[in-house]
Amino acid sequence: MLDLPPVRIPLADPAAVETIVAATQRWLERAVIGLNLCPFAKAVHVKKQIRYAVSAAQTADELLAELEHELQLLATTAPDELDTTLLIHPQVMGDFLDFHFFLAEANAAIRNLGFDGVFQIASLHPQYEFAGSAADDIDNFSNRSPYPTLHLLREASIDRAVAAFPDAADIFERNIETLQELGHEGWRQLWLDEPPKT
Repeated sequence: MLDLPPVRIPLADPAAVETIVAATQRWLERAVIGLNLCPFAKAVHVKKQIRYAVSAAQTADELLAELEHELQLLATTAPDELDTTLLIHPQVMGDFLDFHFFLAEANAAIRNLGFDGVFQIASLHPQYEFAGSAADDIDNFSNRSPYPTLHLLREASIDRAVAAFPDAADIFERNIETLQELGHEGWRQLWLDEPPKT
């Protein structure tokens, strides 16, 4: 793995960064990969091609600058070294509505940098709500990450993954079925640590 530069506005407490990254990795392993919510995630996780960029940004402008930095980093790094980035921003956009409206600015940044058709953003948030859903609908949990997160994806990687997964168009519907079968109690159980072995 390349020795990549830090985020532009790093958290001052390395222990806090470690905790945030660990929680995000645990969510990725238990929910995203464990429930197969994204069939493309396991390969990049195993190959260690995911960057966990934890930012101390506290304003929309600071987060936008971080986003531009991370997009440039993706653009100048080989995909086999860095395929995707999780830009985690625990101190800004904690309110889902603010986060939702910020996405328009984030997508505009992609266009302004000339990366339209090169990168796209998937939105993840602890309060994520699909349009028309109730706050406590289990369907929303497919996009509920531990912290507000912008997932930066390479379009070429998505195209390759979709080509290798013929039922890619059915992922959303299958995720809803998986989560509805699991239910809120099953989701809660997912985060309980196993008791120590005797």
